[in-house]
Amino acid sequence: MMRCLLISQDQRHDPIHLPDGVMVILGRGPKTLVTDKKCSRMQVELLANYAYRSVRVTQRGVNPTSVEEIHLRCGDSTTLQEKETLCLVNGLYRYFIRFEPDACSPKKTVRDYFSPQCPLKEDDNMAQASKRPRASSPSEDEDDDDPSVMEKLRQLQEVAAQAKQARQPSPETLPNVSSHPRDSWEDFGKLLVFTKKGVMPSAKIAGFDLDGTIITTKSGKVFPTSPDDWKILYSEVPRKLKQVLSEGYKVVIFTNQLGISRGRLRPEVFKAKLEAVVERLGIPIQAFVAVGSGIYRKPVLGMWDHLCQKANGDLSVTLNQSVYVGDAAGRPPNWAPGHKKKDFSCSDRLFALNAGLPFKTPEEYFLGWKEAPFSLPDFDPRTLDPKARLYDPPDASLTSSSPELVLAVGFPAAGKSTFVKQHLVSAGYAYANRDTLGSWQKCVAVCQSAIQEGKSAVADNTNPDLESRGRYIDCAKALGVPCRCFLFTASLEQAKHNNRFREMTEKEHVPVNNIVLNTYK
Repeated sequence: MMRCLLISQDQRHDPIHLPDGVMVILGRGPKTLVTDKKCSRMQVELLANYAYRSVRVTQRGVNPTSVEEIHLRCGDSTTLQEKETLCLVNGLYRYFIRFEPDACSPKKTVRDYFSPQCPLKEDDNMAQASKRPRASSPSEDEDDDDPSVMEKLRQLQEVAAQAKQARQPSPETLPNVSSHPRDSWEDFGKLLVFTKKGVMPSAKIAGFDLDGTIITTKSGKVFPTSPDDWKILYSEVPRKLKQVLSEGYKVVIFTNQLGISRGRLRPEVFKAKLEAVVERLGIPIQAFVAVGSGIYRKPVLGMWDHLCQKANGDLSVTLNQSVYVGDAAGRPPNWAPGHKKKDFSCSDRLFALNAGLPFKTPEEYFLGWKEAPFSLPDFDPRTLDPKARLYDPPDASLTSSSPELVLAVGFPAAGKSTFVKQHLVSAGYAYANRDTLGSWQKCVAVCQSAIQEGKSAVADNTNPDLESRGRYIDCAKALGVPCRCFLFTASLEQAKHNNRFREMTEKEHVPVNNIVLNTYK
């Protein structure tokens, strides 16, 4: 069992117990011994989260409450972590929290909680020391002067120094880790890369989506109404990003901005907006912007691969020490109180999954919320069996020794062309495809000519309706040969997946848009 205590740094009163998940309201009154009229009787609401060892602070009073450098206004919330300072009002009445085992022991007073590990700053420690002189015990004085103790301490320090030196790479093996000299934009066609002055390569990457993760709209609308229609999503965001930067992470933004390639958003306008966001966050950040469809658009890994291969000095990324945070996480409607809408997609979670990165939502990462329910897309390529049966029934013959006409039916990107070329065209079947011939009339003519020459033919198109199939059936009937249908059973989601994969691997192939796929369905 555990308990959370709110401890006054000026020792005005004994610690206040904050139960797990129970709202505690504090302000001017007998609990805090605060008599300052600028402090409301209901100044703050405190909600402890034992699982994350944090306390949610919500200001209710008129005058500002603060947590570290974050100053709240009425209705604002932020998270108080251990070793951080809460100022109840106007920078006064300082508190910190401590989580500890709830042992059955005599009740402790405020003096029991002040030790060298308490989160007091140097000037606070000096002030507290002047208020309450500390008498050392004889044993402590003797230990300090004991030559044997001092010698052991010296030996330990030498061992630690040697170990630290052994961990340091020699100058000739150091990778390229110099900081970026100036703000810069690079254009790689469908990828824009912004690097803020001072960005350093790192083996640890803290990656973030932009819209809905770092920022949201001031207007409350789903899409921004103007270039300045944005604000930082949560007040915790700047502080958290500064924290991970201080821990040696490289902070990177990965954002899809399809509106740029579609002409709805001018590149220079978005660049100015992104630079303003980075300036507001106050730390050096690198940003990757996918301006169109293709290999750079999440959840495809083009942006991540570019970072790892070309934009991180000579350092390799350590995946299990890195993280990716995004709001497109596949969460259902009502996934949390006040969040009625489901996530618009699962692209951020899939991006992390494809890269092998640990994943968090903004609420989990910045606010310490528990993991929300989510669903991955119905089609998961990892579940396919590469040794599964190629066709049904298994005793059917793929080819015929006498002339026939084979009609392919299935979604675009269902694998029809690959299959018929590998198994039928290679066996001598004439090949008719509207994408290359230009019209169905030419396709029927190719089939007719081949059959008249005593050969077989295959018509490779989607052929989704009675009319399109009827043209080939009539042709076969007129020539007196059998007509077989090869129905490709790939689902809509698998076809979309195949389409994206083909887009990445076949540069000459024109991608199929979702309207065509949905129309076939």
